[in-house]
Amino acid sequence: MLKIYFGILAAIFIAMQFIRPTMENPPVLKQKELVAPKEVMNILKRSCYDCHSNETKWPSYSSIAPLSWTIADHVNTGRKTLNYSEWNDYSDEKKAKKFERTIQTLNTGLMPLPSYLWLHKDAKLSPKDKETLKSWAKDELSKLGVETF
Repeated sequence: MLKIYFGILAAIFIAMQFIRPTMENPPVLKQKELVAPKEVMNILKRSCYDCHSNETKWPSYSSIAPLSWTIADHVNTGRKTLNYSEWNDYSDEKKAKKFERTIQTLNTGLMPLPSYLWLHKDAKLSPKDKETLKSWAKDELSKLGVETF
């Protein structure tokens, strides 16, 4: 009986591999990209860009279902929420909201996702990283004429 269960589970796992999510990176156009100080860009590229840009690094395990489904969903959701590769397509009002949300997210520690950090330890934001990003976001809000808290 145990062999039958394992056989069924193996068949299901194999069948799952044929359900492939779209995992691609749209082209990155320089005129649409976020431009920020080098220190800020280094932090964003290390900790945010896999889900919040069109420059996702798709590791080998991201092609194995059901991980592939979860990873593709996280990237698609991340890009819809905030996409640094399409930053200049946002209105100033939308940019301001993104900066405000960035500050809130940094204050609550919600990003990067804990599940992402399991395999990407270098993406963890240090207190200095968080302060650098918050200071930058506040400066950018000021440039947009938005009072910060």
